[in-house]
Amino acid sequence: MRLGLNIGFVLGGDDHLDHLKLVKEAEALGFSVTWAAEAYGSDAATLLTWIAAQTSTIEVGAAVFQIPARTPAMTAMTAATLDRLSGGRFRLGLGVSGPQVSEGWHGVRFTQPLLRTREYVAIVNSALRRETVAYDGKYFTLPLPDGPGKALKLTIRPVRDHVPIYLAAVGPKNLELAGEIADGWLGILNDPAYLGEQLNHIKAGRQTRQPGLGLDDFDVVASVPVMAGDDLAAAADPIRGYTALYIGGMGSREKNFYNALAVRMGYADEAKEIQDLFLAKKHREAMAAVPQQFIDGISLLGGKERMADKLTAYAEAGTTTVAITPFASSVEERIAHIRTVAEALDLAGIGD
Repeated sequence: MRLGLNIGFVLGGDDHLDHLKLVKEAEALGFSVTWAAEAYGSDAATLLTWIAAQTSTIEVGAAVFQIPARTPAMTAMTAATLDRLSGGRFRLGLGVSGPQVSEGWHGVRFTQPLLRTREYVAIVNSALRRETVAYDGKYFTLPLPDGPGKALKLTIRPVRDHVPIYLAAVGPKNLELAGEIADGWLGILNDPAYLGEQLNHIKAGRQTRQPGLGLDDFDVVASVPVMAGDDLAAAADPIRGYTALYIGGMGSREKNFYNALAVRMGYADEAKEIQDLFLAKKHREAMAAVPQQFIDGISLLGGKERMADKLTAYAEAGTTTVAITPFASSVEERIAHIRTVAEALDLAGIGD
């Protein structure tokens, strides 16, 4: 199993410099990849380019490029450029985001996200293979049939023959799609105890792709918060805001994929209470309503030995990359947490 680092967004001030310090520490410790995200603030491509220019071995991944934010051709151009400039270190993570961001920020209807993703990935792969791109789908048509445009081929060549594509997927059908058309899965709120259920859907997609195809060469990436400390309740507290936001406020009452995931994980009553409180703007109460068991299940809490046991559980459940997010307040503490996780992986004896 490998380690990755989530650096999230650029929020302001000098936090981009803190991100770079964390990535350089992770690179020195042998982490395989760092992932950057985007919502409606900083974009992932610019941050990853800046990081790639100041590192040499760690891979840089988009987690994720928002599908409604870019045409498939633009995504292929960006992926090829990042792969070229990084010396073949780019991983392309894609996701449809949610209805609020897709329709409210990008002005793209959140309709048939599975079909839209399927068409999108097909065009991106075709472009990255440097084929002359022609596509006739429900959502994407290249070239347009009633104008002067003609089918074109990407002029820049990626370093690798294939830039790996990851899908951020939460629901069962989206997990199946990831198994069918992607090279890896970007998970969230991942508990080893529930991972097998999720991987069953991915395996079904792999079978659709090719009968008998298993999870070999498929990267299962679990996004895992980290907080060290002997007092597990105190260690969980900084992660409460993150979990309450996703379960309670990421989307509407009718369409919150993360709330539905918590329900499938066995927390139906708790998920409803968290959402009710969060949508009523009782954010502190929503945070307090997140069960300690839930936070412990999706996180690395405690000391090095306890983290080693949890990393072993992730590996045994089928995780191939644990992408950690240190939740400490200072950059020095977050660096210390990165080192602790690296030591825990060595202690567990399960690193690649």
